[in-house]
Amino acid sequence: MLYNEPINRRKDVCYSMKKLAVIILAVALSLNFSTLAFGQGVLKVATEAGFMPFEYVGAETGELLGFDMDLIRAVGEVLGLEVKIDNISWDGLIPALLNNNYDAVIAGVTITPERQENVAFSKPYFESVLTIVTRQGASEAASLDDLAGKVVAVQISTTGDFTASDLYDEGKLKSVSRFDTVADAMQAVIIGVADAVVVDLPVAQAYLEANPLAPLAAAGPVSADEHYGIAVNKNNVELLEKINAALDELEQNGTYAEIYAKWFGANTPAAN
Repeated sequence: MLYNEPINRRKDVCYSMKKLAVIILAVALSLNFSTLAFGQGVLKVATEAGFMPFEYVGAETGELLGFDMDLIRAVGEVLGLEVKIDNISWDGLIPALLNNNYDAVIAGVTITPERQENVAFSKPYFESVLTIVTRQGASEAASLDDLAGKVVAVQISTTGDFTASDLYDEGKLKSVSRFDTVADAMQAVIIGVADAVVVDLPVAQAYLEANPLAPLAAAGPVSADEHYGIAVNKNNVELLEKINAALDELEQNGTYAEIYAKWFGANTPAAN
């Protein structure tokens, strides 16, 4: 027995060390990786660059451009963080955030009660409304009621999609066609497989300006105001507070107004 005791002790020590290693690994895996990136001076951001003028890929440089891109980079500058932005699919944004692959999402994401069940939002940074885009020469659609009996195209999981889906559930639409991007939804109207697109008004205006030959026309505002927010993981309270403080500072020092004027042609305060 005396000779076995050191061996047993070694086994006990090895077992304890292995057990400790497993615990450390489990703790590491349970940590919010976005917090780790944020803590290391990097703000990892996801967007979907098909929502001009808020986020899009520059034709010449391939750089991510737009109002949201300028804003989040300004937020990072205030916070002293390096901002790294990835362009991913729209329907993958929230899942990627929930999986802690990113610290934040900025992509013209409207703050809704349903989304707030899963993620936390910054203070609103932009106020928008929905509009209807139809083919030129088609019957006028100046209100949502004018879409009765029509096929409506939308970008999937957007407020345009939610609005059209509600109309369909009420029996007012013929059908709803969902697409990965706004451009695909617009194309559906151009080629005649859909009658209209329900989309954010600034996005419709930017699309028509970038595609002047497209046989499309946009109505005015057709919905109540909606507000965009920067989404973060609910357990990342520290980052949310810092982003809100940065947005306040950008408003106060005039940077927000400068960015707004760059993309929309006029100075205006951030949405309240």
